[in-house]
Amino acid sequence: PQNLEEQAISLVGRDIYTKLIKGYTEKQWGRDCTELPPSIIKRLPVRFTYDNNYFNDRYQGIPEKGYTALIEKLLEGTEVRLNENFFDKKDEYLGIADKIIYTGPIDEFFGYQLGNLEYRSLKFETETLDIPDYQGNAVVNYTDRETPYTRIIEHKHFNFGKQPKTIITKEYPSDWQEGMEPFYPINDERNTNLYNQYSELAKTQDKVIFGGRLGMYKYFDMDKVIEAALQLAEETI
Repeated sequence: PQNLEEQAISLVGRDIYTKLIKGYTEKQWGRDCTELPPSIIKRLPVRFTYDNNYFNDRYQGIPEKGYTALIEKLLEGTEVRLNENFFDKKDEYLGIADKIIYTGPIDEFFGYQLGNLEYRSLKFETETLDIPDYQGNAVVNYTDRETPYTRIIEHKHFNFGKQPKTIITKEYPSDWQEGMEPFYPINDERNTNLYNQYSELAKTQDKVIFGGRLGMYKYFDMDKVIEAALQLAEETI
């Protein structure tokens, strides 16, 4: 398969591709499926069973009280500085420690000297509804091209809340522009080649470790992010 469309059809056939994958993917990435690399769709597990879990792993779940509580515990007793731009105090930060883990955009770290990498961003629209339940599920995806958002998240279902009201968030994919938060690297041929050049530049930084989706310009699922972080800690420490 030379592109995402060919890869998806080879995995699940044209009917499922057309119904579930094509519209959602093109909405998410802002590109035709024939312009996207096959690697993107390889993330999705394909199986011919009635198991409706996302992954094939035996044990699956999310932190009991959410990722916020998890991160709070991890950072307990550590100095945390919020609402600061790394580049406003770059020399100060680089002088603080023997090693720095940088998880921002790798092209921004080098002042875009080789050119700009492309990203996709998201816009969130959150509503509080005066009803106990909106959709009966934590997440419902909208796989057609016409609906402008990709999914609706109903937060109470992550933690089985019983509140008389409910909060929903709609996710709208969009092109990244300066001032927006970059969420997804676009790993097509042009961007991959440019990232490889930045990756070579990164090797000249003795004290900076580039990590995460933006630092490594790679689409990570949450479990793979945690796995990569643990491996990096083991190698570094």
